[in-house]
Amino acid sequence: MVIDVKDRDFREVNEVLRSTEEDVRINGCLGQRFIAAGFSGRKLEIDGIPGNALGAYLNGAEIVVNGNAQDAVGDTMNAGRIVVHGSIGDAAGYAMRGGEIYVEGDSGYRTGVHMKAYREKRPVIVIGGRTGSFLGEYQAGGLIVVLGLTDRKLRITGNFPCTGMHGGRVFFRSDGHDLILPSQVTAAPASEIDMEEILPYVDEYCRLFKKDLAEVLDHPFTVVAPDSHNPYNQLYVQN
Repeated sequence: MVIDVKDRDFREVNEVLRSTEEDVRINGCLGQRFIAAGFSGRKLEIDGIPGNALGAYLNGAEIVVNGNAQDAVGDTMNAGRIVVHGSIGDAAGYAMRGGEIYVEGDSGYRTGVHMKAYREKRPVIVIGGRTGSFLGEYQAGGLIVVLGLTDRKLRITGNFPCTGMHGGRVFFRSDGHDLILPSQVTAAPASEIDMEEILPYVDEYCRLFKKDLAEVLDHPFTVVAPDSHNPYNQLYVQN
């Protein structure tokens, strides 16, 4: 099913989407909010730029965006997949508790804030470019991978990454020299076992966005984890 949403209000767009159980392709998207919120069991492809809260509370659907996306992609996402052929705004994956987000380009501030994991639920975010400040703030579980595949002479992440982190792991395609981290986390060169953990997700990123896997992996990676002495880690669900 193909629908043209040019000049349509976000409420109307979402009513149309809720009225069908078919896979849908949206043309002419320009900032409509809450697209596919809570969806499960189908595929949605978007041509254009969806507005805030794309795939909020997603529960098993697949969303592909042929363009950029705005803030709060995958807010409180539970399951499914979001693939963005472009860059995204702030607060992607906020309180995300399952599923996967793949972004070809950059992400804004506060990616992965309050991510969490429980039993088989383990959220994953892979950012192909760089991220803004407060990446992984208060992260309680899950996996974030930042590849830094950009030509710009900027640090792979902004200020205050992993602040308040008490669960999960963050991988940077970096030797760590440009990372300024808080005292409650530890950083180390990624080992072979560490790299095995992220290989399926990096491989999938390369497949989705037609990148050379060998070239991406031919670079040092740094893994960041919460300090095991953090007194708060016992208060949160984590992997």
